[in-house]
Amino acid sequence: MLYKFKNYSPKVAENTFIAPGSKIIGNVELSEHSSVWYNSVVRADLARIKIGKFSNVQENSTIHVEQNRGVEIGDYVTIGHNAVIHACKIADKSLIGMNTTILSGAKIGEGSIVGAGAVVPENAVIPPGSLVLGVPAKIVRSITKEKIIELKQHAIHYAELAAEQENSEITE
Repeated sequence: MLYKFKNYSPKVAENTFIAPGSKIIGNVELSEHSSVWYNSVVRADLARIKIGKFSNVQENSTIHVEQNRGVEIGDYVTIGHNAVIHACKIADKSLIGMNTTILSGAKIGEGSIVGAGAVVPENAVIPPGSLVLGVPAKIVRSITKEKIIELKQHAIHYAELAAEQENSEITE
């Protein structure tokens, strides 16, 4: 569902999938072929949220902002199930694992992987092509160029799944 907040209504590009049960609120921009899956919340009540092309937000994730600090999610980004993304920036071709929390002011570099369950501290800067694990999250090693290509393909796969969802019917 799309909800207006104050003077802002979500802007949704063509070929975008918003699953039933998801809530998209306020100053949100969803780019082409992006998807927000079942029961996720994208709430831009205090600042803007932009989700790039071919990026996906998987089930039960929460994306929120803080006063004057929005969220920028690049192109070909995968946000895993149950992630919490708060007032941060995530660059292109990154993967944010299931149950990950990224706190205010953090910046995730292009082609990075934040592993499942990690907590990225406030204002952390993760360089491009990093594998990040743990609580608090620490850089473990670099990601190969081949793996970054796989991350982009993974996001494209989700766009294909989203296109199939558009044509599905409710069964009893």
